[in-house]
Amino acid sequence: MSQALGMIETRGYIASVVAADAMIKSANVTLIRQESVDAGLMTILVAGDVGAVQAALDAGKEAAKRVGVMIAAHMIARPDDGVNHILTKRDVLE
Repeated sequence: MSQALGMIETRGYIASVVAADAMIKSANVTLIRQESVDAGLMTILVAGDVGAVQAALDAGKEAAKRVGVMIAAHMIARPDDGVNHILTKRDVLE
């Protein structure tokens, strides 16, 4: 199974929580973390197989748009191990 990393950036805490909830409920993905970036920007990171992460991103984007501002979304299929280590101290994409 190919692993992928999905990222959604929103403006505001509520939009990020709603996006995370929609992502987790819509597909078989694991919530890696939610991070406050700067000036109200929040990033949600999820991992799972490529199809599940894409479905989660689609659901998360729509949910964030309904309650706030969705800034960006992106998926990295089969990210290099170096990317995994800059995001977290533990291996999340095993």
